[in-house]
Amino acid sequence: MFLNLLPEGSRIMPVHLDQDVVVTIHRNAAEPECSVCVGKAPDQTCDPQYQRLTYSPDMSVEFTCPNPQEIFKMDINREIDCTGTGCPANSVQTKDIFSDFNRTFTWDLKVLASQTFQLDFPEPGMRQIPEEETCPDSHTYSLKAYPRSGVTSLGSFCKGGPVTTMQVRFKGRVALQVPGGVKADPVVFKVSVGPETKSKHGLVLIIVELPRGVTDTSFFSADYRRQFPDDQQMQWNFSVPAMHNYSVLLLDHTAPECIQDTVVVQYQKENGKTLRLSLTDPQPQHQQGNFEMVLKNCQTNTSLPGLTFSYKVSVMRSGHPVVSTVDLTQQEGISLLLEKMSSDPFCEMRINSVIKEKILVPAGTKASLSFLDCPNEDVRLTATKAIGENSSCTYNCRSATSCPPTALAVPLLDFSLPVPLHSFTWNFTIPNNSTLDLVAPAGNLRQSIPGQECSQASSFRLTECDGTPIGDFCSSGTLQKIQVHANASITTPGRDLKRSIVPLLNVSVSKEISEGLIYTVIPDVSSVTTLVTPNWPNGMKKFSTVSWIVRVPDQYKALLKFVNVSRPKCSKLHANILVQMLGQEEELLSRQEGEEIEKELVVSNTFYLNMSNCKPETGHFSLLTDILVYFGTSLICLVCSYKKLTKENSAYITKGNIFRPSDRHFSKTRSENESHVYDSIDEFLVYGHLLDDHPYPDSLPSGKMQVDSYQTFTGATDGALPVIKEPDPEPETGQYKAFLAPSETFNPSRPHTPIQLQESLGFQDRRMVDNELYTFKSTGDIKAIRLSAVEPEASMSDDYL
Repeated sequence: MFLNLLPEGSRIMPVHLDQDVVVTIHRNAAEPECSVCVGKAPDQTCDPQYQRLTYSPDMSVEFTCPNPQEIFKMDINREIDCTGTGCPANSVQTKDIFSDFNRTFTWDLKVLASQTFQLDFPEPGMRQIPEEETCPDSHTYSLKAYPRSGVTSLGSFCKGGPVTTMQVRFKGRVALQVPGGVKADPVVFKVSVGPETKSKHGLVLIIVELPRGVTDTSFFSADYRRQFPDDQQMQWNFSVPAMHNYSVLLLDHTAPECIQDTVVVQYQKENGKTLRLSLTDPQPQHQQGNFEMVLKNCQTNTSLPGLTFSYKVSVMRSGHPVVSTVDLTQQEGISLLLEKMSSDPFCEMRINSVIKEKILVPAGTKASLSFLDCPNEDVRLTATKAIGENSSCTYNCRSATSCPPTALAVPLLDFSLPVPLHSFTWNFTIPNNSTLDLVAPAGNLRQSIPGQECSQASSFRLTECDGTPIGDFCSSGTLQKIQVHANASITTPGRDLKRSIVPLLNVSVSKEISEGLIYTVIPDVSSVTTLVTPNWPNGMKKFSTVSWIVRVPDQYKALLKFVNVSRPKCSKLHANILVQMLGQEEELLSRQEGEEIEKELVVSNTFYLNMSNCKPETGHFSLLTDILVYFGTSLICLVCSYKKLTKENSAYITKGNIFRPSDRHFSKTRSENESHVYDSIDEFLVYGHLLDDHPYPDSLPSGKMQVDSYQTFTGATDGALPVIKEPDPEPETGQYKAFLAPSETFNPSRPHTPIQLQESLGFQDRRMVDNELYTFKSTGDIKAIRLSAVEPEASMSDDYL
């Protein structure tokens, strides 16, 4: 819509109306002379007082004066008939037209005589005001009903209040007044058919949701300042928040002279209890729970002043605050932080009588805390202890040599606080050119990774001082030591504040290391050890470095399998992966971000795996690798770790004693068990052709290993043969097993016969074939046994599953 200034001083505007909208133009000022004209000549009609506009595809309005907005006002009306199948959709949408004029948008609502129409207001609801007042945003709403006694004003309302719903019987009108020059921004309320009503005297039902906290809300009866209709009633349904008290106070009222019946203010609680009071009775005070309030008028003497009624409902908290005094003067370096985890104002926290959303109790101070209506889940309590040069604790560490080792344990914190401790954090500030060393009080540590998560009871989180995560860790693993070349934080889940716990970690400070993070790893020879980069599965911090020093025992080898490697595109420097044996210059593996990396790598001594990150342009740098340590050159340990052997398979070791140093010992003697008897050997377990570095090459023809016959070792024994201690049976897991359960068809066990140590790789212990069972009878000559003509070859990668 726009206005044009015509030479004659008239103003003309095009008007675009929806089909169900009617606009009425009223004069509201006597002067100056001005007419409003509709249509075009010769059919144009003009009137100085009134015009009614309905839908027309091409319509314009002309005013014969230059400032018609000072003379005329607009009533923009829409009828909403809900007597059929329901109310039409989008029935309360408003198009802002005639924005220069004072305008009243009206919606006429109608339902069947026995029904009500319902108005639902979106948040933040509506609040009632006296009819002579206007709303702060210049958008003032009013509601009228049409009972048989005549038009009745049900009240005026503004945006923002506890009124959420109104139900009016039969017919009514909603009006919105907007002054000229103010853009219309109405509340988009919903109109629907409400429930049926049997009472013929009910004007309106107003549903109110009272807010939490301390509030006072005012309400006014129908036709306030005039008189409430005879024999009519008005009802309010109040929803009171939990743990709050309400009180009703009459503000201003006049009592009519009743010809029949009396004026009653009736209250009904959720439990069905009804209370009937007069206008002079004390109204309910300090009550709890939802309630209904009904104002009923009598038949009055109309020649005298009638019933007027206004009141307020006051709400306040009913709970009692939990008070606690916190004294940190005896807790060196410890501070407390309490945070509200919910935005709901229902919970109220105070420190020294001041309400706070977040409370910090600094180290070395005292504070009085109170909590009102704060469930445990709405408040999080964390404790932090600062350790280092800038802290006030006794751990005053100015150099690596002056930093005493310390055992981390959550101290005794008995503050009688109503919320549990969520976590306890140690913040370490170490000197320059030094390193923070972390070890378990007993045993080793392990990192929590998907599929191998730590339990919350024994875990801790390690982060750098800038908040960069390193990882979650717990006890019972393969990490002997964690070294961090930075200030760091260690956080453990909270426990009972009133009970101290055993030490979580032993922490010390040592000399500077060359990497940002170093793990010392002692792999378990009976299972796979998994290593992951810091902040797994997310990427490493830019320009950061990490190393794993992997201890490999003598005569053992380690198989590295790079299971999951993610490498970035670098914008500065390179992302490197390096494998190198400790104390040697030769690099076993060195790859940058753009180079292909092997899937597997065998290392025969203690080594370190190093990773250094670049500044990624895209992607991130992360790695997950599995390490399996096996004895000597045999791959049987490797197979046993990934495949559960069947009953027909026996373990076979090609070199050295047939027992590993880590094996446990049988509790039974050899004569009491059949561990020395073999059921069968599956041919795929014979890996003689894979052995290299043979110490006795002359014992084999043509430099190759003899795999089709068995011959005993005939070298010198240097005296009596040792008696071999048998290990206890191991549980049936995927780990290495020296022997399997004997067959039920075994002959009775033979007496114990010591077996000579077999130091030669030329010794091939082939004592079974084709389900024929053989046992050692003596240390003398053993008859050769024919094996199958063809033995399958097995690769390292095929058995690594």
